Amino acid sequence: MRIAILTANTDVYREKEEDKAGMAIRQIVEDAGYQVVFQKALPTDREVLATIMQRMADNHLADLVLTTGGAGCGPMDFTPEATMDVAERLIPGIPEMMRVHMMKLTKRSMLNRGVAGIRGDVVIVNLPGKAGAAKECLSYLLPEIAHAVELVKGEA
Repeated sequence: MRIAILTANTDVYREKEEDKAGMAIRQIVEDAGYQVVFQKALPTDREVLATIMQRMADNHLADLVLTTGGAGCGPMDFTPEATMDVAERLIPGIPEMMRVHMMKLTKRSMLNRGVAGIRGDVVIVNLPGKAGAAKECLSYLLPEIAHAVELVKGEA
């Protein structure tokens, strides 16, 4: 499976912070035997995020797009909206279970507004922006997300 990792964080994009969440996601997917074909930090701009997700899907550059960051309640958090701008169908169970799982660790997980969807034959999943939370969520959900990719591609 080919995976793109998008970090929605303007400070990481401007190289003022390290991309800890993106690197944690990369480690998990590579340890699982998947190929990271694209990884980039982007500003928390709805149009920029949507454009990159759309290009990844429409040009079949990845089978799965994982985003990290920009899914909270802050004034610049637009990752869910950008995802919904490009998704043709939503997969509500993925973010629902992500939040349920994380509620065991912190009640603040209820503030995550992440979504998951499908564009063409590409699955897009919004993960939390903190490295530990992104790692916990992806470790928990990766087998089901991988199965979703297989279903979307007609391989399951």
